[in-house]
Amino acid sequence: MLEEVIIAGFGGQGVMVMGYLLAYAAMREGKNVSWIPSYGPEMRGGTANCSVVISRDSEVASPIVSEPTTLIAMNRPSLDKFERMLVPGGLLVVNASLVDREPERRDIDILKVPANDIANELGNMRVANMVVLGAFVARRGCVEPASVIGSLEKVLPPHHHDLIPLNEEAFARGAGLASLRPSMQP
Repeated sequence: MLEEVIIAGFGGQGVMVMGYLLAYAAMREGKNVSWIPSYGPEMRGGTANCSVVISRDSEVASPIVSEPTTLIAMNRPSLDKFERMLVPGGLLVVNASLVDREPERRDIDILKVPANDIANELGNMRVANMVVLGAFVARRGCVEPASVIGSLEKVLPPHHHDLIPLNEEAFARGAGLASLRPSMQP
């Protein structure tokens, strides 16, 4: 199993936290992993993406992801930039609250997640990333949900530990939107 993920969005959307949680969860499970962040010229509001490679069976040969098996697009510019890079049969997870166009590809699994809407229902827009991460983990199964939840305390700074229950709830809401059964688009 080799999962190559690009997570992309605006700075401040929790893109790096998603990648770090995914990588940390994979390490907890004894998998080989790499995580590389990439920022645009601005931090909050600028572009941000990260690449995560997870391998159960062998060492990660390269941390560079040029043909992702999964793209998580938190906004339209990220979808515009990375959609064509996805491998055929790959997974596209789209933050349907912010992406105002349909994906162009029809040879991929598309999972639309109204992440900002759900985060708003939960009372904190900052957990939209956890909604998306929950949906991705439930659909792909590359790490166990418990490993992600167990990583929150290590990844989040201590002054945000009071938000762990809310992050867990957001993750569960996202997971409820997805299943391990892919739905290829016509």
